[in-house]
Amino acid sequence: MDCIFCKIIEGSIPSSKVYEDEYVYAFKDIQPQAPVHLLVIPKKHIPSMNEAEPEDAELLGRVLLAAKKVAQDAGLAENGYRLINNIGRDSGQVVFHIHFHVLGGEKLGPLNA
Repeated sequence: MDCIFCKIIEGSIPSSKVYEDEYVYAFKDIQPQAPVHLLVIPKKHIPSMNEAEPEDAELLGRVLLAAKKVAQDAGLAENGYRLINNIGRDSGQVVFHIHFHVLGGEKLGPLNA
């Protein structure tokens, strides 16, 4: 598979890991859009939410709870953070492996500024 996130999970591409468990991997984005910009991904390759199946429900819940944990660990919970999942090219999805952006560390502006 030629998925950059799968290669990060397997360790063949380096990353700045902030969290890992049996199902989820989280790391710092290499092109941050905020003072804190983390990516949270399932270890199972799912291209986007459009390809998620009912049997992925528990995994996706684990991903969301991991996003909450990494936001808390990064000190974002008190003042707030943004959790974003882009779906498809028109939304800005570049890597086709489901992932959630955790953005914070400053007051964030409107989504369509």
